[in-house]
Amino acid sequence: MRIASLTCSNTEIVCALGLGDQLMALDDHSDYPKAIVEKVPRLGPDLSIDVDVLEKLNPDIVLASLTVPGHEKVVEEIAARGMPYIAPDPQSLSDIFRDVIDIAQLLDVPERGDALVGWMKKGLQEKKTESDHPPILVEWWPRPVYVPGHRSWVNEMLELAGAVNPWHEYPAHSLEVSQQQAVEKDPAAVVISWCGIDPSRYQRSRVLSRPGWQQISAIRHQHVFCIPEAYLGRPGPRLVEGVRRLRAVVETLASQQ
Repeated sequence: MRIASLTCSNTEIVCALGLGDQLMALDDHSDYPKAIVEKVPRLGPDLSIDVDVLEKLNPDIVLASLTVPGHEKVVEEIAARGMPYIAPDPQSLSDIFRDVIDIAQLLDVPERGDALVGWMKKGLQEKKTESDHPPILVEWWPRPVYVPGHRSWVNEMLELAGAVNPWHEYPAHSLEVSQQQAVEKDPAAVVISWCGIDPSRYQRSRVLSRPGWQQISAIRHQHVFCIPEAYLGRPGPRLVEGVRRLRAVVETLASQQ
């Protein structure tokens, strides 16, 4: 089967299913597993896919997405041209498990999908913790500051790690947060997970020196951590590692109380 994947998460799911050799076109941001994706032709950034090139390649299936505002424009154009596609829009871990199963069935490897979901569930099992569930701000973008809202799997990831998203009740995938809102929520830690930015360019100093944030507990205690967006923002297998890293943040907070 000739597969075109337009997001990192779909690419990683396909590879985890053992079908990386069937990928024939990718978005520019798909970067893992490197040994597989570096050999595959590119179609442009996920928000501006070259649909003309995609159509000429004539894939058997296009794995698109609706997880980011702007994805819908790409999906609409794909649909208008009659290309076969799916466009998941997961908002919870159970949604992600469902999408993995759906993709595996679509690619004729249902048993591999079951096995992958089983592995993910095992890695995401809740662990007993004495944490008091500190509020942790996961920062998708620094200026303006964007954080996950209610319709994000990050809420469950934080819960599994023994923490809570201060904005878990806001009805959105993500939302802009003002200085006043950040002060009112007073997060115990900030996790930098900037989307589309190489982790080597994450800058704790940019958060620690942010005007108006100096009274926030996370800033006063310098509890600013970095977790690559690949482990928190991509709805796929590597969320397991994301929870592990969030647990390490919570353990650090607990040890310094």
